Amino acid sequence: MAIKLGVNIDHVATLRQARREVDPDPLVAARVARQAGADLIVCHLRADRRHVQEEDLKGLRKMLKSGMHVELSSAPEMVRIGAKIKPDWVCLVPETPTEITTEGGLQVKGAQAGRIEKAVKQLKRVGIGVSLFVDPEAISVRMAHNFGADAVELCTASYAKSVGKHKQRTELEKLELAGYLATELKLELHAGHALDYSNVGPIAQIPNLSCLNIGFSIIARSVFTGLKGAVSEMKKIIVSAR
Repeated sequence: MAIKLGVNIDHVATLRQARREVDPDPLVAARVARQAGADLIVCHLRADRRHVQEEDLKGLRKMLKSGMHVELSSAPEMVRIGAKIKPDWVCLVPETPTEITTEGGLQVKGAQAGRIEKAVKQLKRVGIGVSLFVDPEAISVRMAHNFGADAVELCTASYAKSVGKHKQRTELEKLELAGYLATELKLELHAGHALDYSNVGPIAQIPNLSCLNIGFSIIARSVFTGLKGAVSEMKKIIVSAR
């Protein structure tokens, strides 16, 4: 099964917002990424609007006939925006004001559970595919299934940050086991976070994986190679790994 590559364009918007200018335009970045082989365009609308703006989402929805994947928190305001824009996919993610980037998967138990389940139902009601960004743990995958999600996106941060072959292999096995469970529960399997050109290969070999969402490393590489080259190179690594 071919793996789809989702390219996250958040940090193109980060650069634009640094000067509150119109360039670089995330929509142009999305167009270039698709031309270079990206199957999905990914972006995260945060509560603080630190990079992507609502107008970007509206522009992407008009431009993309398919393959629009938006990350949102389960806060009611964000869910309402998602339901209005109607991307092809919404991935519900944890979000805190002080974080630099997402710091792990959703807390699927306790006080957040009801809000997450309500968000899933609200988004699915208008025809949006819903995934949950979760740590590679059985309880998280099972709860995603119980909430009615269509997919899980396994957080690969612990794998990406692991030092030494033994530790890396341990983290990879956790992802593989979580992936098997997701497949048994008939959830589509996605993965992403902190992946780069040096560590993505083993992740791309996980059985039943259908989508890899990658952003920062591609945008960082594009500073030196151009976005088209950076996306194309990542796509080739993923394809060759299969």
